[in-house]
Amino acid sequence: MQKKICLLGTFSVGKTSLTERFVRSVFSERYQTTVGVRIHKRAVAVANQMLDLIIWDLAGEDEFVSLRVSYLRGASGYILVADGTRPETLDNAIDLQHRAQDALGDVPFILIVNKADRSADWAIGEDVLSELERKKWLLYRTSAKTGQGVEDAFTRLAGEVLSGQVVQLASGD
Repeated sequence: MQKKICLLGTFSVGKTSLTERFVRSVFSERYQTTVGVRIHKRAVAVANQMLDLIIWDLAGEDEFVSLRVSYLRGASGYILVADGTRPETLDNAIDLQHRAQDALGDVPFILIVNKADRSADWAIGEDVLSELERKKWLLYRTSAKTGQGVEDAFTRLAGEVLSGQVVQLASGD
């Protein structure tokens, strides 16, 4: 069984690094700009069942490049990525969630707040993250550099997709 998963976020939040860490167990200090989309594949075991994740690492968003909704078609779930050292990237991830939900409906998603290895530089408050968790967002603090939380985050989303569970947002979102 194959399921398409999209990674969404602004530039330089670590989408490609997270994907490389999950798929190939590597990390590079060299920044790699994604143009368009990069597609990767990895099999995971969830609830005694094998699932091939087809991971679409989408180009980052900024004022010149916006989410190409056509890339989302057929996705069974998605990962929003924010950089814990840049609070504006969380605002962008929240906006992307609304747009992805409009395009895909209620499919499972998680929020990854990346760069946990740089905790001294962390700029997103725990109160903000706790509020999202109260709204039933699945949230992981990860580090593509060290691997912290990466496997858990992808595997959790795979489980959500496989089980057909839908993350419902609190009313008013």
